[in-house]
Amino acid sequence: MAFTLLSPHFEPMGEIPTKYTCDGQNVSPALQWRNPPEGTKSFALIVDDPDIPFGIKDSHGKILSIWDHWVLFNIPSSVSELPEAIQSLPAGTQNGQGSHGKEGYYGPCPPDKRHRYFFKLYALDTFLSLAEGVTKQEVEEAMKGHIIGKTELMGTYARPERL
Repeated sequence: MAFTLLSPHFEPMGEIPTKYTCDGQNVSPALQWRNPPEGTKSFALIVDDPDIPFGIKDSHGKILSIWDHWVLFNIPSSVSELPEAIQSLPAGTQNGQGSHGKEGYYGPCPPDKRHRYFFKLYALDTFLSLAEGVTKQEVEEAMKGHIIGKTELMGTYARPERL
């Protein structure tokens, strides 16, 4: 069986419901994963949007090519799901910082057209020695050489007034 990531709220390549976006309640969808590789010690979750228009800047003024919506790492291997509208992270799990300059989930909010949102879950053979609030780039750098599996779920969203 393959390492898989699913949500009960949207199908792979399907529309992300408004509830989980800036046009709704802006809460995280529930996520569930199955069949992680043997030897998994922790997971990292990165949610990003590669379809942002050129010239969009992060909270520090840096021009981005991808907008980071959610960064979590050190999710223990005993965890196989995150609940909808998560308030309390599993013990040991740490938040990274998204492009909006804050920790935690920030839902889809495309400024121009329909965008793709990639929920990427990495199985790691270690825990990452990083501080709370690091960037996606710092998490990706720390994961190098420790990724033993990866799965992703892609959903799309377009704001109603931009269709």
